[in-house]
Amino acid sequence: MKVLVLGGTRFFGKKLVQRLLEQGHDITIATRGNTQSTFGEKVNQVIVDRTNASSLKEVVGHEYWDIIYDNICYSPNEALAACEIFEGKTKKYIFTSTLSTSDQQLGANITEEAFDPYQYEIRSGDTSEFSYGEGKRLAEAVFFQKASFPVVAVRFPIVLGVDDYTKRLHFHIERVKHGKIISFLNMDARMSYILSDDAAGFLEFAGISPIEGPYNATSIGAYSMSELMNIIEDETGNKAKISLVGDEESRSPFGVPQDWFMSPEKAMNAGYEFLSLDKWLPNLIKTLVREME
Repeated sequence: MKVLVLGGTRFFGKKLVQRLLEQGHDITIATRGNTQSTFGEKVNQVIVDRTNASSLKEVVGHEYWDIIYDNICYSPNEALAACEIFEGKTKKYIFTSTLSTSDQQLGANITEEAFDPYQYEIRSGDTSEFSYGEGKRLAEAVFFQKASFPVVAVRFPIVLGVDDYTKRLHFHIERVKHGKIISFLNMDARMSYILSDDAAGFLEFAGISPIEGPYNATSIGAYSMSELMNIIEDETGNKAKISLVGDEESRSPFGVPQDWFMSPEKAMNAGYEFLSLDKWLPNLIKTLVREME
């Protein structure tokens, strides 16, 4: 199959490309060019300004794609441009979305119904005009209400891995190792996570399976902040210094006021098997601790 990946040179986007190559697909990666592809001549890499519709249209030209993966759309304007540019040029469109579409409705076992993109009022605007969650909500609304091609919105929670360039889990380990305070809002609050390999696996599945619509993609289970920090303490041998006040420097990127985790039931009923959280997160923490020694 002929596949276009918008954003595929790092983290789970890179892992997705590797999986697609292993299946023998013809892959084109479109990125800003800030990170060079490590796949060499195995893929075709083109430079595009995703926020500029003319740039995207020029790169796409008259090409036709079996699947398009869009990992770098953050606003309704970018989504609308994609709907117009790729009309009649793809069989399926996979949009990387987020648990943050439900950031106005925290809770446990959040299902896809927590946010309905088919009924959400569309407002135009660029990334700078919206929060991350609102930008993704509006992008989903545009795709599901305007696109002429089938769309899957893959809603990820926090994606973790050794290759996580945001280093959110690294932040906690480093501060515990060096005896620095980490501040949280609620140590009992539980959150969702997914391993970058599993994230790539579900994206691949979303492209080749007949599913459409919004899908949660998350590991099975959820950890509270206390459980997460206990694992880090065990692996580092240090006691974490926890504060419920703190400042911006010490604030945990996982600091939420209450439970905020999603249900993977819909995706699992469609045939995908997610990893259980306890099968990979403790091992990842152990690996990162060793790398920092």
